[in-house]
Amino acid sequence: MKPTNCLNTKCKELTILGSGITKYYGCAKNYESEDKCNKQRTILKVLVGSRSHGLANDESDFDYRGVFLIPTKELLKLNAPKVTTNWREGDTKQVEDNTMWELGHFLFLATKCNPTILEVFAAPIVESTDIGDSLRKEFPRVWNSKGVRDAFIGYGLNQRKKFLDKKDARPRKYATAYLRTLVQAYYLLTFQKLIVDMSETEEFETLKRFKNGEYTVGEVMQRTYEWEDKVRLAYEHNSDKETDFDQLNAWLLRVRKGNWD
Repeated sequence: MKPTNCLNTKCKELTILGSGITKYYGCAKNYESEDKCNKQRTILKVLVGSRSHGLANDESDFDYRGVFLIPTKELLKLNAPKVTTNWREGDTKQVEDNTMWELGHFLFLATKCNPTILEVFAAPIVESTDIGDSLRKEFPRVWNSKGVRDAFIGYGLNQRKKFLDKKDARPRKYATAYLRTLVQAYYLLTFQKLIVDMSETEEFETLKRFKNGEYTVGEVMQRTYEWEDKVRLAYEHNSDKETDFDQLNAWLLRVRKGNWD
């Protein structure tokens, strides 16, 4: 039930992962089900998934990822808010899949170089504040070579398993993600740029074919094995890139101090 002090008819429910608490999204402020004001503030929202990769079709969902900021004094409380939210909106014809992380938790995950997290730094912006813009500029300090090699190849292998298992009866989705992730890792390690729009890469036509189901299992495996080798070679030529924790912590502390309440 929507709280009585929220008059916005567009207010939507969401659930904080792992908490069982229902919140409402879509207003100038978010409200907890207990009618208390929840002060989380979105600082960055981006479009991800096939629509940002240039690989969408008419059936593709709209996938969004973002970062929110909780006032520092709220984070220091014993009952501090959860740091990840996830919700889905829309009907079966047009679904929006939304995931957001609190700033500090997001940065921690980003230093682990998970592809899903790192894309937030480079994907098309839907909305952003000054802090969100500043966050995106921190990307060169966030990633590290070993993390990219391990996390991207690991993510790719996970997609390979789903592809071979024909998970969700959508093997083409996982074949595409498997190859795309390896291409992204290679470009990041080689050119220090995270590519989101795959039309900028040499494998764009191949990815489109995979997305349309135009492949053999042998082709998918051979092409991805080749790219895994390229990623490992790119790492060998750029193995000393490290995360700059000192600068990231200094940046985060400035943000925390400037957003006490």
